Amino acid sequence: MVDVGGKTTTVRRAVASGRITVGKATLRAITRGTLPKGNPFEVARIAGITAAKKTAELIPLCHPLRLTAVNVEIAVKAVASVIEVSVAASAEEKTGVEMEALVGCTVALLTIYDMLKAIDPAMVISDVRVLEKTGGKSDFRRVK
Repeated sequence: MVDVGGKTTTVRRAVASGRITVGKATLRAITRGTLPKGNPFEVARIAGITAAKKTAELIPLCHPLRLTAVNVEIAVKAVASVIEVSVAASAEEKTGVEMEALVGCTVALLTIYDMLKAIDPAMVISDVRVLEKTGGKSDFRRVK
């Protein structure tokens, strides 16, 4: 692990997002609430939060952080047949929270995939990326 002992503790925040492309019939099943495993968005929100909290257990060289907030947002873009997931993570720490946001986002997307795979095995997870990070030596904001 990188030694962060000499760094200053600051409020760190990062936002990551990704998407899963599904079939039109899958979106209808979500809307109608007819999925065998229940509401995928409720489960994905909890899975994303839990995953962000366990990032250091999953990624070997990540520092364990005391997250102060994790927010998972899920939006359906019906015209494009896409479900977008965004995860914002915050902490008062000596190192950034990008990995926590990325892991939370990826696990939320994987949870949606798991809950829908029986009716739509052709789904595609894509575009997982950091949108912004603040609070460290340098800030970053992805330009669209």
